[in-house]
Amino acid sequence: MIKFGTSGWRDIIAREFTFDNVRLATRAIADYLAAIPSPKSAEVILGYDTRFLGKEFALASAEVLASAGLKPILCDRDTPTPVIAHAIRRRGALGAINFTASHNPPEYQGLKFSVSNGAPAPPEVTRHIEANVIELQKANFSFQGAVIGAGSWPVFNPQPDYFKQIQKLIRFEVLKKAKLKVAVDLSYGTGHGYLDTLLEKAGARITLFHNEINPLFGGHHPEPNAENMAQAARFVRKGGAHLGLGLDGDADRFGIVDRDGTWLTPNQVLALTLYHLKKNRGWTGAAVRTVPTSHQVDAVAALLGVTVHETPVGFKYIGEWMEREAVIVGGEESGGLSVKGHVPEKDGILACLLMAELAATERKSPGRILRDLSKQIGEFYTDRINVAIAPEKKYALLSKLGGGLQAIGPFRVRKFIPTDGAKFLLPNNEWVAFRPSGTEPLVRCYIEARSRASLKRLQAACRGLLAV
Repeated sequence: MIKFGTSGWRDIIAREFTFDNVRLATRAIADYLAAIPSPKSAEVILGYDTRFLGKEFALASAEVLASAGLKPILCDRDTPTPVIAHAIRRRGALGAINFTASHNPPEYQGLKFSVSNGAPAPPEVTRHIEANVIELQKANFSFQGAVIGAGSWPVFNPQPDYFKQIQKLIRFEVLKKAKLKVAVDLSYGTGHGYLDTLLEKAGARITLFHNEINPLFGGHHPEPNAENMAQAARFVRKGGAHLGLGLDGDADRFGIVDRDGTWLTPNQVLALTLYHLKKNRGWTGAAVRTVPTSHQVDAVAALLGVTVHETPVGFKYIGEWMEREAVIVGGEESGGLSVKGHVPEKDGILACLLMAELAATERKSPGRILRDLSKQIGEFYTDRINVAIAPEKKYALLSKLGGGLQAIGPFRVRKFIPTDGAKFLLPNNEWVAFRPSGTEPLVRCYIEARSRASLKRLQAACRGLLAV
């Protein structure tokens, strides 16, 4: 089965993610594109990250697209997801097929389809593609392709146009004056030649970690979390750099390490980005966050007089807001954000540069700025619990939670929000939320408390609910 989750179709290489299935999914996408009335272009961009067989899958996909009368054009190397999103808009392409499984383990590969505005395909589009897959299977679709790599397709370099875009959004003159020393962790992914090069252009002195290409990602998920950025954090803590910046495998997620070696959560970074762009840059507009993203964003927004919109999980929903009204920043707790005037897609490269710009502008570390902000808005303590549950138990649990609860342990439920999964607002502006992962076989539990003691009580209560 080919199913599109929060961010595309992902599966294990050689089990379900095979060349035959890639050709099937590509033909289903081609059939969807063929139904678009009066398209302005027939061009479809093909990209890939540093995973096994990324380029080979892209070449197989190109052959199917060409057979359907479309014009495939390949990125000249492994390419960050936000760069592909920008290339779609810049070139006026019909869309893009990007072979990436983002932060999933190395045995996974993925296919992500983006539409003509550069945003991830919305649910109504992916449902159409999934229906096309079923019809093709009924018709016993098969495609006898050439030897992989034998075809010849147009190739282009999306980097120069993307760099021009970033130079419009980031104050490079401010960064140059600061002369920052930065530890950069690239997670063996596509960010090499992008984040490091842009920082060098900004006059920063950089030290690279995990910048070589390694499809096994050092035996870890290619995710810039506290554990995977520990080496860079030690380097920063010992005085080797003012800041640590990290990316995931396809460079759409970010990780930030403060001057004392503390890893800042994506929730905190999103709040800091809103603060910086509103206070220091004078930007106007709203903020957009997903259901399980911290209300710390709301507190900063209230302080600055900014409206906040809440969406289901998935950057495609944030992108929809960004396309229809002025949005200063949109983001999610899983480590993705974008800003006004940019693509409606996550951009970890941009997020890292904005944190460097914030530090350079205020001549303080992001953590220090956050502590100063907390004196005005209070403290926020968050956690995310991931629980692997058998499918039959998972749906029983989600059904129970989806019916609403009167209390979470000793905490009375003040309001139930079923927008995406089940979110329960509690007294004292605390909350918990439960939802199935759209990319992994897990149920996620999100918790936000206003004190460490309350966080511990909520963690225990939620673990009790999830002990099925």
